[in-house]
Amino acid sequence: MKVEVLESIKKTEDEYKAAISQAEEERRTSIQNAEFEADNLIAKAAANAEEYRKQKLAEAHAEADRLHAEIIRDGEVKAAELRERGSRNMERAVALLVSRLEGALDAGA
Repeated sequence: MKVEVLESIKKTEDEYKAAISQAEEERRTSIQNAEFEADNLIAKAAANAEEYRKQKLAEAHAEADRLHAEIIRDGEVKAAELRERGSRNMERAVALLVSRLEGALDAGA
């Protein structure tokens, strides 16, 4: 009778040890799966962040190119206006210079 009770206790202990081992193995597996999933999520988030960064960088470059072209166009228009005004003033300046030179020559003669 004592032997049967001891064997029953031993069997129960073995069953509990097996259940504990199985639970620990399941816990390790769950942790590994969670870590793997977390790593995948981190990698996906990093890839999304990199794609977002590239997109925003491309948008910034496009905006900078647009502003650069606009500044160049405005500068060319202003330069053309200044050249036109300079050409118009040049004729008057030459005429004024010639008349002053003539006046200086007349005064010296």
